[in-house]
Amino acid sequence: MTPSEIEAVMHAKLPISAAWGVRVLEAAEGRARIELPPRAELLRPGPTLCGPALMGLADMALWAALLGLNDGRDESLTAGLTIAFLRPAGTGAVIAEARLIKPRGRSLYGEVTLARADTGAVCAHATSHWVSVGP
Repeated sequence: MTPSEIEAVMHAKLPISAAWGVRVLEAAEGRARIELPPRAELLRPGPTLCGPALMGLADMALWAALLGLNDGRDESLTAGLTIAFLRPAGTGAVIAEARLIKPRGRSLYGEVTLARADTGAVCAHATSHWVSVGP
């Protein structure tokens, strides 16, 4: 599937990704790059992008990697997500790069690096495990 096809699946099945304007830049071979554009409603005082938005973006990035691996079909569920906030994300776009470390089986595992789109400065790192409930 192309990144735009994966993006369409995400927007249809996870409406918050559409509401936030998330774009899938790349998704193939257990990896994905997605972008969260600037959104004033996701800023906290400082101002900087809020933690819940960064966590949501990390979760979406891993799902995009799974969709890219499974031809747009994935019913896995997030079982756990751990995130380290390393520096403020600022007010601009953020890029999330996901990599599946264990992409097959009942238990799945991956990591995501989140960085400011303007400078490339890493603002957060997440690890996540998922439970496969699909075929």
